[in-house]
Amino acid sequence: MAAVRPIEEYALLSDEEAEARVVAAKESLGERLVILGHHYQREEVFRHADFSGDSLKLSRQAAASKAEYIVFCGVHFMAEVADILSRPDQVSILPDLGAGCSMADMANLAAVERAWRELATVLDPDEQVTPVTYINSAADLKAFCGRHGGIVCTSSNARKVLEWSFGRREKILFFPDQHLGRNTGYTMDIPLEQMVVWDFDQPMGGLTPAQIRDAKIILWKGFCSVHQMFRPEHIDRFKEKYPEAKIISHPESPFEVCQKSDYVGSTEYIIKTIRDAEPGSRWLVATELNLVNRLHEQFKGEGKSVHFMSPTVCMCSTMFRIDPQHLAWILENLLAGQVVNRISVAPQEAQQARLALERMLEVSP
Repeated sequence: MAAVRPIEEYALLSDEEAEARVVAAKESLGERLVILGHHYQREEVFRHADFSGDSLKLSRQAAASKAEYIVFCGVHFMAEVADILSRPDQVSILPDLGAGCSMADMANLAAVERAWRELATVLDPDEQVTPVTYINSAADLKAFCGRHGGIVCTSSNARKVLEWSFGRREKILFFPDQHLGRNTGYTMDIPLEQMVVWDFDQPMGGLTPAQIRDAKIILWKGFCSVHQMFRPEHIDRFKEKYPEAKIISHPESPFEVCQKSDYVGSTEYIIKTIRDAEPGSRWLVATELNLVNRLHEQFKGEGKSVHFMSPTVCMCSTMFRIDPQHLAWILENLLAGQVVNRISVAPQEAQQARLALERMLEVSP
């Protein structure tokens, strides 16, 4: 078995050289390898994906494949989900360990456990509160939900998951993204005043006992740095210029943006809606830049115009860390019999996290 080849050997490769080596290594590895490409991934990497989509869909496709190696071109929590859902003989790999998620980092296990203890001074959380974590979270938070009768959600199934949660307990603690929780709760006719924000930097989340008792949804003070950029005035200015345009937003966007949008939904929903739209239609889209650019290129032949909502260039900077050089490094090491950047969730944690994920899949297959 050859020694691990260091990443420094690849750093100075041109994109063209790196991509040629990716293609060659991928061909040599054959069915032993599956490459997953998240929708927000840069095009130079995305083109090598065997499957593309959102994080849960990709993990399930990889688990169903014959592959021994799952190379996830996404971010850390996605590779964790792939490890949790995959078979014991499969190995989950992240090309760059620095590819994290700022939203996921806003909720950690210590802070959530502290919030649970503080809630217990006002009510009985294990009897009255269902913990719901967005899939954009660390494995230990999914495990926390598994232990406490909670569940995982995605942007596609958030409403079904919240309905399930309210069917079991009267309140929800929703983390880490406040916007997805608020936008989903509002579609269920929950008043804004009954959706309070838990500030994890403040004792008791900055809330009074009365606010906690009156709340239906307790929203973690987290957000996506990309979707937080979108503002209602961006929509107003665009509509002044193109009054016929349609507005479509991801539910991680702020409440005011979603309220001004014609359509609100997951990444897959956005893609399908624009794909099925009339030729010649114009769209202003509130989601990650790489995806918007890809949609623009894909549908311009049909006369569709797809625009990015923010005037400021904003992309998922951590996912952007994965480049052709890192992908070539990973694959050529696999050819040499070396696994680098393996993502492995501890067995007990994986078991508890899988429980929360399985509850979600039962609610929304």
